[in-house]
Amino acid sequence: MSETTHEQAAAVPWQVPGTSWYARSVHDVARDLLGAYLVRRRPDGDVTLRITEVEAYGGADDPASHAFRGPTARNRSMFGRPGRLYVYRHLGLHHCVNIVCGSVGDAGAVLLRAGEVVEGRVVARERREAAGRCDSERQIARGPARLAVALSLDLQDDSCDVTEPSGAVAVQLPVDPLPRTIATGPRVGVGGEGADPARFGWRSWLVDEPTVSSYRPVAGRVR
Repeated sequence: MSETTHEQAAAVPWQVPGTSWYARSVHDVARDLLGAYLVRRRPDGDVTLRITEVEAYGGADDPASHAFRGPTARNRSMFGRPGRLYVYRHLGLHHCVNIVCGSVGDAGAVLLRAGEVVEGRVVARERREAAGRCDSERQIARGPARLAVALSLDLQDDSCDVTEPSGAVAVQLPVDPLPRTIATGPRVGVGGEGADPARFGWRSWLVDEPTVSSYRPVAGRVR
């Protein structure tokens, strides 16, 4: 996003959507989150991220979803109220951040795959460098694990409400959205039946955004 575009975005009125906005199809919410801003407030510094890449995950209809076999202690947030975070630890190595969609019991969620840090870059980069190498601004939140680190989100933030305007985490939408060009394709790192691009082309991203992660097919693995 260019500097001019950031200035234009800052000049338009914003709204923080309520629970009903997330009580929709996971695919509609995923698409509408692209270009939205995620604000993270912490004592060590606030960071604002523009969402550039997402993946949709269903429930019993999605073999790649954590919720495919029903509720567990790990995935219980997916079955809860929409507009809440579902944060999990992947392979014991890093965290991934999702926003719950649909109705209670549906277990839909949108994985936040990548974004551009537009405010709090120094804080976000310091967090990333403390956790590992970060060789450019484009890499600060490029990929779900890096995004979680940049925003300092972990398991303690599971079920956090993103519909509170002054909350620790909040999603902001422009009242009059700027034009977007969106592409779709198969999800990253998903194998097996859930990797079928004809059925599960459920990754969406903003075209020509350098922060969007690379596609990597992985046979036999689910997220």
